[in-house]
Amino acid sequence: MHKLLCGSAMALAALTPLSAAWADEGEQDPPIIVTADRDPDDPAVVADARERLSRTPGSVSVVAAETYEDHTVVGLPDILRDVPGVLTNKRYGEESRMSIRGSGLDQSYHQRGVMLAQDGVPFADADGFGDFQKIDPLGARYVEVYKGGNALRFGGAQLGGAVNFITPNGKTAETPYSLRLEAGSWDTFRGQGSVAGKSGGFDYYGSVNGFRSDGYRDNEAGKQLRGTLDLGYSFGEDNEVRAIGYGATIRQEVPGAVTLTDALTNPTFAGNGVVDRRQAREQDLFRGSLQTHLRLSDGLVFEGGVYATQMDLHHPISIVIDQDTDTQGAFGRFDLSGELGGHRADLYFGAYYRQGGTKQDLYLNSHGANGFRIGQAVNEASGLDLFAEGRFFVVPSLALVAGGSYGHASRNYDNLLAAKHDEVDFDWFAPRVGLLFEQGAVQVYANYTRSVEPPHFGALTQTNTSGSVFVPLDTQRAWTAEIGTRGKSGAFTWDVTYYRADVRGELLSFTPVANLPATVFNAGDTLHEGIEANLDWRIMDNEHGHLRLRQTYAWSNFHFDGDPVYGDNQLPVAPEHQYRISLRYDGAHGLFVEPFVDWRMQDVWVDYANTMQAPGYALLNIGAGIDLGPATLFVDARNLTDKRYAAEFAAVTDASLPTANTAVFFPGEGRSVFGGVRVAF
Repeated sequence: MHKLLCGSAMALAALTPLSAAWADEGEQDPPIIVTADRDPDDPAVVADARERLSRTPGSVSVVAAETYEDHTVVGLPDILRDVPGVLTNKRYGEESRMSIRGSGLDQSYHQRGVMLAQDGVPFADADGFGDFQKIDPLGARYVEVYKGGNALRFGGAQLGGAVNFITPNGKTAETPYSLRLEAGSWDTFRGQGSVAGKSGGFDYYGSVNGFRSDGYRDNEAGKQLRGTLDLGYSFGEDNEVRAIGYGATIRQEVPGAVTLTDALTNPTFAGNGVVDRRQAREQDLFRGSLQTHLRLSDGLVFEGGVYATQMDLHHPISIVIDQDTDTQGAFGRFDLSGELGGHRADLYFGAYYRQGGTKQDLYLNSHGANGFRIGQAVNEASGLDLFAEGRFFVVPSLALVAGGSYGHASRNYDNLLAAKHDEVDFDWFAPRVGLLFEQGAVQVYANYTRSVEPPHFGALTQTNTSGSVFVPLDTQRAWTAEIGTRGKSGAFTWDVTYYRADVRGELLSFTPVANLPATVFNAGDTLHEGIEANLDWRIMDNEHGHLRLRQTYAWSNFHFDGDPVYGDNQLPVAPEHQYRISLRYDGAHGLFVEPFVDWRMQDVWVDYANTMQAPGYALLNIGAGIDLGPATLFVDARNLTDKRYAAEFAAVTDASLPTANTAVFFPGEGRSVFGGVRVAF
């Protein structure tokens, strides 16, 4: 960290004359490309975020808290449901799948392949592997989604990109005081309260969120308590220092995966042996960061910070996993804007460093308690990303873009019981080129980006008999081409992107010809291509009310490319076609009604051999609410036809083999109704 801070200071010193030259020529505000008129439903802080992200020559999205706050929100599927190309399916409780453009498709628990962060601080451990329970689903003012290489601003070079939750503060919170109470199916209850304000240069925001539910399935009950504190101090013009703290205690029972027959006919079944093992996930965690935003000159801004996270985990499943994980990091980014040779230009560059370790003990499961110790290990990881991207406006409406990132990652592992040690380092460079064209409220963009993802500890430390500790895995590499358009014309607003990623060494759970005793290996060539489309049509917008039709569609064509075992078979898990349509009416007195349909149009492959499929499905849901002075009453009814379906499942090698384990499905939830009141004053 000392080296990083020294490097940042040297970079600032070296940059001072350059920034002065750019700013003196320009003497104007940084250029802003806007893809559409500001939506009157968006507050200024969210609209400003949309403007900022629209400078990206690729697919990005901003999800305002206003779009989901009048629904029951349990996890990412409820927050990111209208973002095309983001696959989020609930498994149980707050556990879900999150995949962007096919990232982490083989991951049957928790998450990899996407940088999931809050205020730029990742939820993942230092090796890039994380889970969803750490997130407060009501803890964001808005959410930024950067797909694929468009996440370069965070230094990320992963196939999926980044999802960044932005914490409210005393200047951006919706209201000084708020209270939220809700209840519903399966004895679900939630209470949340927040307070925000400012005095002189100081501002503050604090919230507490308590949630409990018995869950739809047996052995799915959970309860969580979360708290957030955001303290800021502003000085001068456009300068601030901010301290953000977040803590949570989480107790979640864990149902198991079941067969497809059980998922469709006995969906509440917890799975064989689950109740006897008292499967659960118990976490206590804390995250703290100190961040700053400094305007160093008219054309130069610095943003950076340091952070630390700590988590204790007790996780009885087939065995018992006890972990103590600590992660620390630092990041900094300079944003420079002005003119170069009489043309508008801007540049950002920075660094992101993280390090951390996990002390892990493994035990036999004795009815949920620790039995005989079967494992003891220490994992230590670090990572460094150096990144930069610049735009040069050849003409006022056309910008050429170039950038890239250098990455380094280390993995060190000590198996204390077996007295074995192993370590490995990964280095890479990921360049990026693109262009951005704007005419009025319409943009066209294109880019070509390399992505690299090193394996995490779960993939490296698989059971093996080769005499070494680490399985010999390489990084997952891809070149992704992307072209798209976004904008607004009359009553229509759209965002459509086509991408194609040629992936080499994709990290997948399958058994190769070598038949080494491990489950995750680098595949050969695979292809990920798709279309991400969102179309909004404001059918009516007058004094009588507002009527909006929203359609979200994703086409995902992911398959092997000449694999010696699986040929050109489709990759499992991701549906080829996913469609969502909603019709929202906002009338007088704050009344709104919004029916919507989630439609998985076709059956989805379960195995790499393409011998088994999970049935497609369509779910009918409806939300409604009304404003009564400072209070908003809302109701959220889901799966109104009580459809039986498999919401999520893990990949299988060849489901036709007699020895194949096909108990990999997580049933979808049945009919449910939730309601609540939100008071703002």
